Amino acid sequence: MKVGFKLMAEAFDPKEIVRQAVAAEQAGFDFVEISDHFHPWLYSQKHSGFAWSMLAAIATQTSTLQLATGVTCPIIRYHPAIVAQAAATTAVLADGRFTLGLGSGERLNEHITGAPWPSAHIRHEMLREAIEVIRLLWSGGYQSYEGKHVTLDDARVFDLPDELPEIVVAAGGTNAAEIAARSGDGLFTTEPDADLVTAYRDAGGSGSRFCEVPMAWAPDVDSALKAAHSTFRFGLTGWKVQAELPNPINFEAATSLVRESDIADAMSCGPDLDAHVASAKEFVDAGYDHLTLLNAGPDVDGFLEVCRTDLIDRVRSLA
Repeated sequence: MKVGFKLMAEAFDPKEIVRQAVAAEQAGFDFVEISDHFHPWLYSQKHSGFAWSMLAAIATQTSTLQLATGVTCPIIRYHPAIVAQAAATTAVLADGRFTLGLGSGERLNEHITGAPWPSAHIRHEMLREAIEVIRLLWSGGYQSYEGKHVTLDDARVFDLPDELPEIVVAAGGTNAAEIAARSGDGLFTTEPDADLVTAYRDAGGSGSRFCEVPMAWAPDVDSALKAAHSTFRFGLTGWKVQAELPNPINFEAATSLVRESDIADAMSCGPDLDAHVASAKEFVDAGYDHLTLLNAGPDVDGFLEVCRTDLIDRVRSLA
C-alpha cells in the first residue's frame, strides 16, 4: 500500500504547492500527485499554475518522494510529443521518481485552443493514439506517426531517463478502464468503484491502481465543512458534468445548490481520524493500492501533522 498527498494546484499558488510537496515528503508520504489544469474549477480556488514547472521544482527539492500527474490530458491543449518530452525531463530531474497520469481531459482546460471538444469515444481514440506516440518517442531515435487523430513528424526526445515513467490512465467508466489495461501500466480513478477495478483486471490490467480519497480535516467539523464547500463542491457534480463545462463560472452555476450537508454526505469532515480511515478503507476494499489523500480542509499544515503522527500509518495498515 502506497499513500500519497494531493497537490491541489487550483487552490494554491505555485510556490505554496512546492512547499507542500517538500512538507509531504517530511511527513512520510510515499508520493504526491498534482493536477494539470489551465483553469481552476471554481473562482474561490483562485489558482492554476503550470504543473510541469512545479514538478521540476519539486523534483530538485525532494529525494525520496515519488511524483505523479493526476492527470495530464495529452490531447488538444498538448500534443503528445510535448507530454513525452515533459515527462521524460521530469523523470530525469527526479531520478526516476515520476509516474505519468493520463486521461481524456475536461473541456474546462482543453477548449482554450479553440479546437472542437469531441465526444467521449473520440477522446478515447485520441488518448490511445497519444499513448502510442509517447511510448514511440520514449523508445529513442527519430520517430514519425500517422494516426486517425494524431500526427508526428520526424521527432526525437533526446533526454530520456534511465527508467521510463509508468503510465497510469484515468477511468470514469469501463471503456477507459480497458484503455488503462491495454495501453497503460496502471489505473487511476476518483471513486471507490470496484467495477472499474474489475473491468481493468478483466481486460488484462495488473498494474498499480491509483485513487483519490477526498476528506476535509480540521479541528472542528464546522470549519472543515465550510472550507470543503468553498473549494471542493465541484467534486460532487460527477464526471459527466466535470468533463463538459467550459469555465469556472459554469461550475459556480452548476454547484449553486450544493449545500454543506451534501458535502458532509460525500466525504469525511472534521478531526475524527477514524472517519477518515473509514473513507480510505472504501477504496482499499474496492481494490486500490495507491491512495492519494485529498484534503479539502482549511489547514494544510495541521493535516500534514496528523498524517505524520497517525493517519498515514493507519491508512497503510489497511492493506
